[in-house]
Amino acid sequence: MPTFAASDGTELAYHERGEGAPLVVLPGGPMRASAYLGDLGGLGERRRLALLDLRGTGDSAEPADPATYRCDRLVDDVEALRAHMGLDHMDLLGHSAGGSLAMLYAARYPERVARLVLVTAIPWALGGPATAEDRLAAARLRTGEPWFEEAFPAFEAWAAGTADFAPASAPFFYGRWDAAAQEHDARADEEFNDSAADVYGSQGAYDPPATLAALARLTAPVLVLAGELDGGPRPGLARWTADAFLNAACAIQPGAGHYPWLDDPEWFVHRICAFLDEARDGVSGALPSAEQPPGATALRLA
Repeated sequence: MPTFAASDGTELAYHERGEGAPLVVLPGGPMRASAYLGDLGGLGERRRLALLDLRGTGDSAEPADPATYRCDRLVDDVEALRAHMGLDHMDLLGHSAGGSLAMLYAARYPERVARLVLVTAIPWALGGPATAEDRLAAARLRTGEPWFEEAFPAFEAWAAGTADFAPASAPFFYGRWDAAAQEHDARADEEFNDSAADVYGSQGAYDPPATLAALARLTAPVLVLAGELDGGPRPGLARWTADAFLNAACAIQPGAGHYPWLDDPEWFVHRICAFLDEARDGVSGALPSAEQPPGATALRLA
């Protein structure tokens, strides 16, 4: 397990899986250890994954200053990893809340980003939250599932902000609530740093107008991938995110939830690799019409 020192001296760890050209991966949660990503459904067979444990998670040390858990402050850690790996520029993938970190990094260091992949990323950094309406509309797509009647009331209360997240709501985040999904969810409690998650998106973390302006000038190809059944983001919000970039495509994975590499690994790996390979010569193709996200307070647990 390789380690390196952040600019403030905090010892950070990352995990390498697979072989080939490197792909730096930023986990979500926010502030969940990178172990939950596995090898991204077999993507490690095609690329050398460098999965960063954000400070205070997984095998990375806790910082002396908890304020450095804030998303914009973590950009420095991503840059330190790039320098440690000796990459002049890098392919970068951010999942879920890690998508906002990836966007902030691309806005600050555009010359260091070769290709950018955003997987089921709520665009908090752009001012686009997943609303309760988004989440409930996606949840109602699952009415035929055997667990729906028991799970929906708890999920509805959480989405409305009247109750904490309950374990019964977990199936809504997966395209298939099978043994693999249940095992993946069972590890969540031990992989999260809840106190750090409270800081991640705290006041000052995001400046959407400045980030939107910077990313509108980013020349690197971008892929925004969403799950058809995911409520955060729903496909419309993913398309709106893609429209914020100069050179972006949006892909909606059929039947997928928030962890699409678990729902259909073959589809996921093929789409990511097709983008990374094709993007070497530039990305073309029309995007679906942009949709403005509703202006409401973002919910946690992206």
